[in-house]
Amino acid sequence: MAVIDSDAHVIETEHTWDFMLPSDSAYRPEIVTGDDGVDYWMIEGKNRGRARGPVAAKGISENVDRHMEVDESKRLMEDIPGRLAHMDELGIDVQVLYPTMYISRMCDKPDTEVALSRGYNRWLANIWEQSNNRLRWTAMLPIETMDEALNELRWSAEHGACGVTLRSLENDRIVVDPYYYPLYQEAERLNIPITVHIGSSNDHINEVFVKDGVGGTFGRLRLMSVAAAHMLVTNRLVDQFPKLRFGFIEASAQWVPYVIHDLRRRLATRGRDLEDNVLSAYNIWVTLQTDDDLPYVLKYAGEDNLLIGTDYGHQDQSSEIEALRLIRDNGDVDPRVIDKILGDNAKTFYGI
Repeated sequence: MAVIDSDAHVIETEHTWDFMLPSDSAYRPEIVTGDDGVDYWMIEGKNRGRARGPVAAKGISENVDRHMEVDESKRLMEDIPGRLAHMDELGIDVQVLYPTMYISRMCDKPDTEVALSRGYNRWLANIWEQSNNRLRWTAMLPIETMDEALNELRWSAEHGACGVTLRSLENDRIVVDPYYYPLYQEAERLNIPITVHIGSSNDHINEVFVKDGVGGTFGRLRLMSVAAAHMLVTNRLVDQFPKLRFGFIEASAQWVPYVIHDLRRRLATRGRDLEDNVLSAYNIWVTLQTDDDLPYVLKYAGEDNLLIGTDYGHQDQSSEIEALRLIRDNGDVDPRVIDKILGDNAKTFYGI
């Protein structure tokens, strides 16, 4: 059985932008050092977040400490053979790669977005080509320019991409906005899922939640993902795109029972019955964490629509480099179900 890490990461570096088209060179991000001594990406004259990776989170758990021991060259994709060898050590056959810098808004101008997307996707395609199909990836599209987004989707699907990443809030649009329908139609045709990784490019929402005392990531990233999944059901998007798959990545799965409880009560007041297996009925997959109450979650999620990832490359509360090993060794769930979470479910979702 192939073991698939459904949520791993690349860390963007100066080398990422070597893959930009020559005609896009004017849009190349630059690294500047702030007054705090930290390096940041400068794009369109604005500070767009820390360069070469997220701030290290200290003291969260021993899992994070283990993760921090990963050699930088493997995290930064400077040693792809080494990364593959480390995957072998961890018992991982395939990693699905997500961006780091794109968790927040990276630019304001459509032309910049097109240029950055093209460069990022070509960097990932190069990584995939070197990996013997073991490092798959999700495409970042210039979503404000739909024609360009569709062109980039088609190119990416031919070069190792197995998903399209949308943030739960893309500027002022939510995942059920009809603006996305051409993208959803083409992704459905190509058998490419929509992966809603935690993230938000809505600056106003981000500024509101950052006041929560811990950086705002719970409200603007995780809760927005939960709301997006809720919207897919209430709006019955599956009726318009019956073969299109949606994944909710890195928000844990502990919220699934809560959402289903709410949907069942809320829809009943509108004369609508909720299906027994909600995730399956609405083509929704969810990544879990090893500290989720998996037996409880399974009662609501079913065993066919759960995935797991390591968050390889990051250092935060979602990072568990040995997550795939830990969930197998936990012993709380039938090994047959664990095998599905580690392999078959991810193969189905990503079309691998």
